[in-house]
Amino acid sequence: MTNDIQERIKRLIIDQRLPSGAPLPTETELMELLGVSRNSVREALKALQAMGIVEIRHGFGTYVGPMSMAPMIEGLIFRTVAGHYRGEDSLLQLLELREAVETGLIARLAGRIPEADLAELDAVVRRMEAEAAEGSVRAETDRAFHAALYGSLDNTLLSEVLEAFWDAFHRVRTDLVDVPTDPKVTCKQHREILESVRSGDALRAEEAIRDHFGNIRIRLRSAHSD
Repeated sequence: MTNDIQERIKRLIIDQRLPSGAPLPTETELMELLGVSRNSVREALKALQAMGIVEIRHGFGTYVGPMSMAPMIEGLIFRTVAGHYRGEDSLLQLLELREAVETGLIARLAGRIPEADLAELDAVVRRMEAEAAEGSVRAETDRAFHAALYGSLDNTLLSEVLEAFWDAFHRVRTDLVDVPTDPKVTCKQHREILESVRSGDALRAEEAIRDHFGNIRIRLRSAHSD
């Protein structure tokens, strides 16, 4: 019953083309509209809230949620952590998932990134280099590079998925494994990715991405063996 009510509420949002933040009918109105009890409506709304589809603001009402990747991120994190403690190479598996997606996309970008985006990537790499000179590259700078790299594809869903993979990987890595880094190598590899896509050389761009992820993989395996 609860699943059926969830589906009907989702259909209501779709049919009425309600954007994030739009108010939903009250509990009483949903009861009348769906022909179900108050408890059934509340259970369905709680489940939808957990998925980010609705947002319950106590004392104010229920609204269409942000529909973010947060539930996916938390699921990835939990799955990876649980697998790690079962002895699986779950962090490496998550890294391979990121690598597969980014390697598949990079050839589409070679020679096609607008000048404004290239300038932004240049600025991020220069920031990396300045941070490396002080001893380490900040995780958020790394994140900014990958976000800017794929921004020109103009695919919001893709950007959100890539952000979810990045966030899950780095949060789990920080909690589970002390991975040694060489900031100079990090800068060099990101600079090579940038220059390869700028040059329009798709094969070089793919190789640069694979080298980048291969370096992370080696460091992860080294950390596991210590």
